[in-house]
Amino acid sequence: MGSHYWGFETHGVVPDIVTMAKGMGNGFPMAAVVTTPEIANAMSQAIHFNTFGGNPMACAVGSAVLEVIDEEKLQENSRVIGTYLIEQLAKLRDEFDIVGDVRGKGLMIGIELVTDQASKTPLPAEKIMKVWDDTKELGILVGRGGLYGNTFRIKPPMCITKQDADFGVAALRKAFEMNRNIGKS
Repeated sequence: MGSHYWGFETHGVVPDIVTMAKGMGNGFPMAAVVTTPEIANAMSQAIHFNTFGGNPMACAVGSAVLEVIDEEKLQENSRVIGTYLIEQLAKLRDEFDIVGDVRGKGLMIGIELVTDQASKTPLPAEKIMKVWDDTKELGILVGRGGLYGNTFRIKPPMCITKQDADFGVAALRKAFEMNRNIGKS
């Protein structure tokens, strides 16, 4: 997010349970569940089994990842480069009618693809796949999400540079140019 470790913190919400995985281990397979003392105490009343719960190596890895995030100021980088990236991607919305919206915070960014900006009708799946495949051929990998699968999910690593961001925007621009009229056909 660039300002907090978890997105919910930006909304003033305190959840009862938070689950996390993947990125917290920076490639090391691990996950965690964080909860309130009341819920944690209730778990002690039941029998449950966890193969890797409390693994000392996973705890060390998780702590080391947090230390690197702090030492290398990766949250600040996420805020600065994320803001820059969103601003650059927003320019694509002005250039291409199939870009219906660009939204996000930090390095969690979505680009919604539509048939046209006026109707905001989701771009059909087969047309999304054409643009998606073209972005891959141009050197960037993006996810897909949204209710209709028409939103490109951009989630670069926290160590992304301005040069990396520019490369990604240029690749997306080229993919959109290659498919400029795809929403009209």
